[in-house]
Amino acid sequence: MAERIAVRARIEGRVQGVWYRGWIVDQATARDLAGWVRNRRDGTVEALFAGPEATVRDMLALCHKGPPAARVTGVTESPAPMPDATGFTQLSTV
Repeated sequence: MAERIAVRARIEGRVQGVWYRGWIVDQATARDLAGWVRNRRDGTVEALFAGPEATVRDMLALCHKGPPAARVTGVTESPAPMPDATGFTQLSTV
């Protein structure tokens, strides 16, 4: 069985108003990851991805590009606690 991990990512650049969160929900759901995504008032997007390590790493690599209208300038990753819930959701801005 693959090792499961949880990682929180903060994505910087032109990532709000370009369907970045919706794109993340679609991509994470297609990969059967658990977690969430939300805008932050500082203009970044924050996400938590949980699942098999290889799948989470693949999702993090995708975050460096994003959807076509996005312009990602940086992705900061940090370990996170495993979420209790399953599925992937979009949360309110913080």
